[in-house]
Amino acid sequence: MRRVLPFLLFLFILAALLRVDFFFTTAYLFFAVYVLARLWTRRSLKQVRVQRQFTNRAFSGDEVTVRVLVRNTGRLPIPWLQAHESLPVDLATPPFHVEVFSLGPREQRHFSYALHCRKRGVYPVGPLRAQTGDLLGIEEPDSLEAAPDHLIVYPRILPLGKLDLPTRSPLVALPARAPLFEDPARVTGVRDYQRGDSPRRIHWTATASAGRLLVKQYQPAIARETLICLDLDVEGYDPRRRYDATELAIVIAASIANHIVVRERLPVGLMTEALDPLLNERARLFLPPRPERAHLMSLLEALARVQVTRAAPVAEILRRQRPRLAWGVTLIVVTGRESEALYDTLAHLQQAGFAVALILVQAARAPAETQARAAVLKIRVHRVWNERDLEQWR
Repeated sequence: MRRVLPFLLFLFILAALLRVDFFFTTAYLFFAVYVLARLWTRRSLKQVRVQRQFTNRAFSGDEVTVRVLVRNTGRLPIPWLQAHESLPVDLATPPFHVEVFSLGPREQRHFSYALHCRKRGVYPVGPLRAQTGDLLGIEEPDSLEAAPDHLIVYPRILPLGKLDLPTRSPLVALPARAPLFEDPARVTGVRDYQRGDSPRRIHWTATASAGRLLVKQYQPAIARETLICLDLDVEGYDPRRRYDATELAIVIAASIANHIVVRERLPVGLMTEALDPLLNERARLFLPPRPERAHLMSLLEALARVQVTRAAPVAEILRRQRPRLAWGVTLIVVTGRESEALYDTLAHLQQAGFAVALILVQAARAPAETQARAAVLKIRVHRVWNERDLEQWR
């Protein structure tokens, strides 16, 4: 625009001074072309619609194909359109995809690319910036931006065999393929409907009275319930190995949860304080133990999102959440640092009726007195330095 207006002004002045019709005609022609190009570009760009089609959930190691559909919903053709899609650095090389094409009236074009899910996390796919202009280059190109979508990559899951976890349950051997988790003959109350609940559990009388879906809550059976307490405090791990240790801790938590739900058909839950990148703030996550596959996917999604942050020590989290825990729950604490305070808290939980196990991930050597306390208190401790150490559970 800055280049065109001085040129048009020069033509008008020249035509006025020389009084030559040709210069007036040329000035009018250039002015009409300029106005037409400006209106055409802006109007046609407003009619562009962008849509991404892809599976927004994936496991580590998967390849996700993203199909981008660009449509011209207007009646004006678009001479050229440049689509620049920004991609996550960890999933694509180079971290962008560029396409240039033209669109006729009511025409649509599509292009696709692949994302390689090499590590867990929540990744923005986009934004996509579409840019167009006139063929003569008179007007500066206009652009629009399509908001990004998000891809969640679950953490890696390692195959495990027998966990041999401690339990307060009278059942010494775990139930087989179809264990009894609740006694349907003993209704203890009602609660709000949650995703994964069977329609048979709906309490229709209470639902009609309350105006929202309520389901029956049965007295729990004697099968083991497990709660994984994952420490994601930055102070809970050695600074020299913090990233590797926390990623390994998350893999351990995901593998244990998957084994308990898929192989043992028993309830499992998750408790942690971590940074949630979707909320961009520290979040307290508490997923009570449940045996459904849908619950497992919610748990894996939480493990895909969480990041280390400055949170409360794991011993403090356990003390704070103590009133929310049902008697007899098996607590698996996954952390990178052992301490007197942690062992005191675990001993108190054992005395209160909980079964506890401690998994130390790449933990620095604690004083001999601290390590000896675990044996005195009969706390089961597993030390894990790498994935090969998990073979003890295979």
